Amino acid sequence: MTGAPDTPSELVLVVDVDTEMAEYLAGQLRDNGFDTSVARDGYQALAQIARRRPDLVLIEVDLPLIDGFELTRQLRGDPMTASLPIIMVTARGLSSDRIAGLTVGADDYIVKPYDAAEVVARVRSALRRHREIREVSPLTGLPGNARILAEIAEWVRGGKQFALGYIDIDAFKSVNDAYGFVRGDEFIQSLAGSLHRAVLAAGPPHAFIGHVGGDDFIFMCDLLLVAPITRHAIAEFETRAAALCDERDAQQGYIESTDRQGNPVRARLPTLSIGVALSGQRHFTDPREVVAVATEMKSVAKSHPGSYVAYDRRHEIRNADWSELANLGYVADDRQPRAA
Repeated sequence: MTGAPDTPSELVLVVDVDTEMAEYLAGQLRDNGFDTSVARDGYQALAQIARRRPDLVLIEVDLPLIDGFELTRQLRGDPMTASLPIIMVTARGLSSDRIAGLTVGADDYIVKPYDAAEVVARVRSALRRHREIREVSPLTGLPGNARILAEIAEWVRGGKQFALGYIDIDAFKSVNDAYGFVRGDEFIQSLAGSLHRAVLAAGPPHAFIGHVGGDDFIFMCDLLLVAPITRHAIAEFETRAAALCDERDAQQGYIESTDRQGNPVRARLPTLSIGVALSGQRHFTDPREVVAVATEMKSVAKSHPGSYVAYDRRHEIRNADWSELANLGYVADDRQPRAA
């Protein structure tokens, strides 16, 4: 496996009219592994941010031209910088100033004179919180892609047998076309809840669940937990999905909508397609290999009507393990050649 490139250092922009103090703080940050840049006023800061967006900004309150409060307000008002971590720095320790800074959108507040080590610690803390927020789906609260890839890599390195399931909702476009994206989001949240309850019901060791985006999810678990997790998730989701459909659609068993030409279209009620990659004799060395196999199996699952689980079987599994997997009613066993 080719080694991953070095992770680039996080960039911290220090905005302070006191050049000597700004350079000192920037030097302390560089000594602790950060990349840094310095601006003397709000206009310089905005110009630098436009050229290269930093990962965090340290802003002195008492700036010329645009003070720190107004600079923070402008950054929060721009969609490109609205979520940028901001720490305000001031020589004034008044609680009213701290409240003002937090009110306009600062994430933290430091009063001079400060300990450089404390500033570095606060910068790291703010960046860590920001990373955690970015790595969580705002719709479901589940880990997003960066955390998913890290989790898969950890399982691959661990050397134990595991399963990666890749899930999406069949006929989801018809849901959005017929009911709108707000109702579509409810279907996605319902699947997240069904997966979570399925994992809890399956028991330890608890599986990992991630939200790839849209109606796509993944789970990683011990090999023998695949069957109970998928069985529970499918049964619960199908019940909840039917309840989310209009009553008429649920009763007739399909959703009616129109295509771009205005022609009527009928789509079956939402079900789940699940592709499963299994470690075992197949030796995965890269998380992308696991994802590729699960993605291929999901395509196989989608070729079957209704909810279906397709396993990658291009390697050997112990008979006892496969016997348990084959008990799942949605996947063919060894004697049925239509399974992947």
